[in-house]
Amino acid sequence: MKFGYGTNGFGNHRLPEALRVIAELGYDGVALTLDTNHLDPFDADLARRTTVVAADLRKLGLEVVIETGARYLLDPWRKHSPTLMDDNRKPRLEYLRRAVRVGADLGAQAVSFWAGIGAADRWDRLVDGTGQIAEYAAKAGVTLGFEPEPGMLVNDIADWRRLYDDLGRPHNLGITLDIGHCRCLEPLPVADCVTAVAEHLVNVQIDDMRRGTHEHLEFGTGEIDFPPVLAALEKSYEGLVSVELPRHSHAAPAVAAQSLEFLRTALKGQPA
Repeated sequence: MKFGYGTNGFGNHRLPEALRVIAELGYDGVALTLDTNHLDPFDADLARRTTVVAADLRKLGLEVVIETGARYLLDPWRKHSPTLMDDNRKPRLEYLRRAVRVGADLGAQAVSFWAGIGAADRWDRLVDGTGQIAEYAAKAGVTLGFEPEPGMLVNDIADWRRLYDDLGRPHNLGITLDIGHCRCLEPLPVADCVTAVAEHLVNVQIDDMRRGTHEHLEFGTGEIDFPPVLAALEKSYEGLVSVELPRHSHAAPAVAAQSLEFLRTALKGQPA
C-alpha cells in the first residue's frame, strides 16, 4: 500500500520543503492542494513552477494526486467560493481546468474536487459544470475523483452514484473516498464503504473521525477501527492513500511522522 500526505496539512511550509519532509519521513506520495502558497494555479509563472515541482517529485520519488480544496484562492472573503452551483461559477470552472492541466503535466493519479454547499434546486447546474470538467479532463487524459463531502450537495456515496448516473457514467470520473467521512455519516461500516465503491475508487483520503461530527482527527483519537479498513483497501485499490489533516499545519512534521507509524502498524492488522 502506498501512503501519501496532504500538503494542506503543511500550510506553513514552502512547497519544496514540504515535499522534502514528506519524502524523508517515508511517504510514497503527496496529495497536492493547488493553493495560494502551494503552486498557485493562477500564478503568471505557473508553467515554469509546475516544471520545477515535477522535477522535485521525480527526484524525491513521490507520486501525486491533485486536490482543489483551497479555501480562499478564488474569493478572499468567502471560503470555498464560488462553487460549481453559484451564478458566477466561471472562476471555479477555470480553477478546475487549470488543475486538470497541472495534473496532466505532473502525471497525477487523479484530480479531485467536490460540489460545494448549495440548494437541491442547483443540482442540474452541478451536473452541467461537472460534465464540462469531465469532458475537458478526458481530452487531457486525466482521471477525476469526485469527493462526497458532509454538508455539501454531494454529501455521501449515494449522492455520488446519482451524479455519476446523471452524467452518463463518464469513463474518467471515479470517486474520491475520505475514510473519515464514512464514519461520520455513511450507514455502512467503514470497511464496507470501501468495498461498496471499490470499482470506482481513484483517490483515497484517510483520517480519523467520530459519528455525526465532520472533524478530521489524528489517528487513534476518533472511532475508526483501521486494520479492517486498510485490509479492504489493500484488496481493491492500488493508488495513494493520503493522510488528510488540514488543520494540523502547526505541527506538520510530527503529526505526519506519527500518522505514518500508525498506518503502518494498522496495515499489519495490529491496533496502534
